[in-house]
Amino acid sequence: MRRRSSVLTFAVAAASFACADAPTAGPLMPAEALFSNSPVVAQATGLGQSQLPAGFSLLDYEFNATQFANGRANGEFRIFWASGLGTNDYRGTVTCVSVDPVNHRAWIGGVVTQNNSTHPTGGEARKQVGRDIWFRVVDYGEGSASLPDRTTVAGFEGDAGIITSAEYCQTQPWAAGDVNTWPRVAGNIQVH
Repeated sequence: MRRRSSVLTFAVAAASFACADAPTAGPLMPAEALFSNSPVVAQATGLGQSQLPAGFSLLDYEFNATQFANGRANGEFRIFWASGLGTNDYRGTVTCVSVDPVNHRAWIGGVVTQNNSTHPTGGEARKQVGRDIWFRVVDYGEGSASLPDRTTVAGFEGDAGIITSAEYCQTQPWAAGDVNTWPRVAGNIQVH
């Protein structure tokens, strides 16, 4: 019952998530995630914004990703950021999740279900509906003494030589020093 309550809390928070620069939609909470008969082996949730380099907007993200003992994954996500050339705006369905429980890292892979990007590179074939998409996050804990949680922007087929979301979740790439991950400035990321 406690997990159901925390998932419902996330759904309420996701429903209220909004960014002045980003178009919004309803909450990202598939009902199937609430009633699975298989035990949960990994879970990552997040809702917030991270600081990208100069010239970019904040990175807005919301995600709910669950890996079950039967090998099935479940969840949805949205990733949005902008630059002077336009927006990058992707929604997806989760197909895989892997977690490093020692370092509180998660790799989330899926399939693009919506591409509402206006940036010129958003039109690339590898970023369209039905194609693989992925990102990674780290949960550095709660409280003022902890480092800020971090996330990446989206990766797509061919990035860093990776072809599929399944390959991404299996190989769990992570650069030393959290390179190419961006610090959270609002919200929270949790990895279980």
